[in-house]
Order: sequence, then C-alpha cells, then structure tokens
Amino acid sequence: MAFALVLAACAACTDNPRGGASPEEDPVRQPTGVIATDPAASRGPAPETAGAVPGGTVTVFRQTALARLDPQRIYSFMGLSISQLYARRLTTFADDGSGKLTLVGDLAETPGTDVNGDCRTWEFRIKENVRFETGAPVTARDIAYGIARSFDLTLAGGPTYLQEWLSGTPQYDKAFDFEKDKAALPPGVEVPDDRTLRLRFPKAQCDLPFAAALPATAPVPAAADTGLDYDRAPVATGPYKIEGRTGDTELRLVRNPQWDPATDATRHQYPDRFTLAFGADPVAQTNRIMAAQGPDASAVSFDGVPPSLLSRVTGDPALDPRMLRSQTPRLTMLSINTRRVTDLSVRAALNRAVDRESLVKALGGAAVARPLTTLLPPSTIGWHAYDAYPKSAVDVAGAGELVLAHADDAEGQLAATSLATGLRAAGFTITTKAVPADNYLPEIQKADNPWDLYLDSWAPDWPSGAAVLPALYDGRSINAEGGNNGTSYLDARPLDAEFDRIQALPIDEQSPQWAALDEKIMREYAPVVPLYTELTCTIRGPSVGGLFVDSVFGSLAFVNAFVTP
Repeated sequence: MAFALVLAACAACTDNPRGGASPEEDPVRQPTGVIATDPAASRGPAPETAGAVPGGTVTVFRQTALARLDPQRIYSFMGLSISQLYARRLTTFADDGSGKLTLVGDLAETPGTDVNGDCRTWEFRIKENVRFETGAPVTARDIAYGIARSFDLTLAGGPTYLQEWLSGTPQYDKAFDFEKDKAALPPGVEVPDDRTLRLRFPKAQCDLPFAAALPATAPVPAAADTGLDYDRAPVATGPYKIEGRTGDTELRLVRNPQWDPATDATRHQYPDRFTLAFGADPVAQTNRIMAAQGPDASAVSFDGVPPSLLSRVTGDPALDPRMLRSQTPRLTMLSINTRRVTDLSVRAALNRAVDRESLVKALGGAAVARPLTTLLPPSTIGWHAYDAYPKSAVDVAGAGELVLAHADDAEGQLAATSLATGLRAAGFTITTKAVPADNYLPEIQKADNPWDLYLDSWAPDWPSGAAVLPALYDGRSINAEGGNNGTSYLDARPLDAEFDRIQALPIDEQSPQWAALDEKIMREYAPVVPLYTELTCTIRGPSVGGLFVDSVFGSLAFVNAFVTP
C-alpha cells in the first residue's frame, strides 16, 4: 500500500520512566504467523475480552474524514480498521495485539483449501448463518459479485492483488469488463453452489489466503449495488452497520442485529455504537481526551499524539495506562529512478552517503521513527537485519546532477532538506524539486517522471515479503500509463523469476526465502535507499478499553473495544 509521507500525527511515545513501553524498551514487535488448519479456530464466538461490558459509545477522532466505505474501494489505514466492524471478508487475522497472528476463516469455514496442492486452485466453503443486515443470507455468489465489481476502474481505489492474479495481468480491466455484463464472473471465479467459491489462477498464488483478508472479498448484494454511491451505505455483514453520516464531520455505526457471534472468531459487539468524529486536529484531539469530559471519556485518537504534546503526555503518570504504542510496518525510502540512475555504483554510493540518524532526528527522533537498512520492515515474518552499505565516504564520480523530488508539505520539505544536506556534504550535486502534495504520489508513479530521486512510502498488506518485494520490484508490473507502486522502476528478469519461484512455495517455506531475496536485491541492484519505519502512539479516554495496535497495519483495532460505566 502506497501512502503519503505523514509523520506529525503518527508519533511514538518517548522513553517512559514509569515502565510504559518505549521504542528503546520494546524495540521490535516481530510477528509470528500461522494459518489455522483446524476449522474450530475459524468458528465463533470470539474469546471474551477481559473487563468488557455491553453498552456505551466509542468515539474515534480523526482530522480528515473517512473517504470511502465501499469495501472494494477501501485502502486507507482507518478504512481497513473501521471496515472490520461492518464488512466481513473471506478470511481475517486473529490478532492478540502483541504480534501473534492466526489467519482464520471469516465468511469462510477455513482460510481456504488448496485443492490440488499447487496454489493455483483455491476453494472456500461459506459459513452458514452469516447474513446481511437485511436478513438475507450471504452466498458465494455475493462474494463473487464483490470481487467482480473490483475489476471496474470507475470503482478503483482498493488493492488489486486478486484482479491481477485472476486475470494474469496488471491490465486486469482489459481481461474482464464488469460494466458490459454485471452478471458475469471474472476469469477464474467459479460458484459451484451457494456455499462454495472457487478461485483458479494462471500461476501459483500461495499467499491467496492472506490477500483474501482484505475487504475486496467482502460480499455485495448485486441488487443493492449503486456503483459510486455504494460508498454512502454499504450493506453490512459485521457486528455493526452504518446508521448515517453528517457531511464530512461525523459517521455513526450501530449494532447490526443480524450479526451472529457464533459465526465470528474475531469480533465482538460490546458498544452500542461507534461515532467517528472528523475535523479536530491532533492537538485538539489529544487535549480533549486528556481532559476526558463527558463523551470524550470513551474517545480515542486515530491520528495519534502530536510531537508538540509528547513531553506533556509522557510526563503525566496518570496518563500512562491510557497510552497505546507500537512500531508500525510502514516504511519510507528514497526511491532511485533506475531508468535514469543506471550505474549501480552510484546507487550504492547514495546508500552509503545517506545519514539516517540525522534524518530521523530532523523528523522528531525516536519519538517518530526508527532507521532502516532493509527493504522489508521488521514487522515482516522471517525478517532479518543487515546493512549492505554502511555509512562511509563515497566516490561520486559519474553521478552528475541528481534531482530530488518531494511533496511541498511540511513533512516532505523537512525530509528532503535533511537528505539533500547530507548528500551534498558527501559530494553529490543535488537539486530539490517541490511537487504539489495532492498530486505528488500520482506524479512519481508515472514511469516517465523527470526525477532521479524521490521520497516514497509503502505498507505491506500482510506481514510477508510477498506483500513488499514483488509489489515494488517486479518489472513486469510496470505500467506505462502510471499508477506504479514500484517507483524505482527496477526491471530485472532474474528477480522476476525469483518472485515466481518463491510465491509458488508453501507459505511456511517462504519467509527465509524472502529475507534472503531482500538482501540480494539491495546488494545486486540497490534500487532504493531504505530510510526508516514509523512508530505510533495514541491516547484513549479512561472509559474505553479493549483497544490495541494491530500487528498487520500498525493501526488501531476496534474489534474488542468496550466502554466501562
């Protein structure tokens, strides 16, 4: 998942002398993941949350309104978190909040069956008694329809793994025209009966159970599909449903009486409602939650504690039990346009010259980020640390003038200034180019962009190397028309073959292979300069419990939330 460079409202708590976890005290949350083989693990109800009681309202503060509710179009951290409350998927992660992950069936009875043992044909048996908020049963056809509509480019915005894997091409819209026949099924999608969904792929896709945990597999009743307007009120299958919204200031979710906890292994329905309140900046959010007056006593900030309030928050012993903090899988890199910077020695020199410590200090220090020298974030299952290019003096002969593009917002300007200063000190000739922030990502995602270097970020969609390395460095996915995730534009056939080989391996054999390939890419191609991973810290009111930072996206999870009287 590509995302904008934003650090001001995604801060981590500094050292806490009272014993709270800090970046130094809790250095790396290293996830461990398994796919549940026992169908019992996918059945409900979910284990009860200690101290939970029914009733009350959880308020979630966020400065920017939630742009999308349509499950096939969701691809933001808040959208992925909130949609868990109303949009169930084929599979989902049971997460204990400390890194232990178990992939279980959500709408499906299990995380899927590899029919022929080659990862090319997967079958899901849909649970009984899973219903839409209307009372209608969820069928395999409803899930297939949801997948089909994700092929429609007018409904774009969500992840494209399934579309590309099923069609065998990044130009998936040319393989299936949803608008031409909405009753048709995409290539590879079969519905033998109401409770069976079968997916056939041209190539092995052993990560399919993980990708099926994204909301693109949420069911949509065809009769209720209003196209772009489906964003307003998607039909719920989770413990909550959309009650309504007030412009861009408030979204309200209430209990869905059709949700059956006996079918759900990961969610609860403790609060009466969730209110998402938009508009207040992180400073105002944090001040309100610290004061904890009235409904703010059961509020939480999705944006997090801003750097300007960190010392005040962490200096108050009474607030320590109300802090939520963790590393995130979100990583930021200096992408090197390998079509323009073709000399590997220059790319290696850039890696040796960058001063990550100074950059992190400029951005806020350990309260905000942790330096990174690997392509995979530490939250990846099987990750191992290495530094292919330790900081040292470099020979910049042949580098010429390099143009560093950055977003023209405060964070982009700050990071670019720090990087340019360090590279110039190492001998590089660097020119910076500010690009309007609201158009920055689309511009660097154009393969013919005119810049040599640019700040870019990525968050894996599940904690596997398969959600990072092929997504960013498979040359076959480069699209001349734009929208590229891999903004280094690395195009190396030997790597593409490695991606195919590893993705065809059983899941439990992939992790060490991805870790080895991570280092190989850096040493043999150096397509980027890894810079840092983000950390997160937020505050909750004294009357809301059950919240945790999830181990997949590093965002707040609400599935266990409750309100105390």
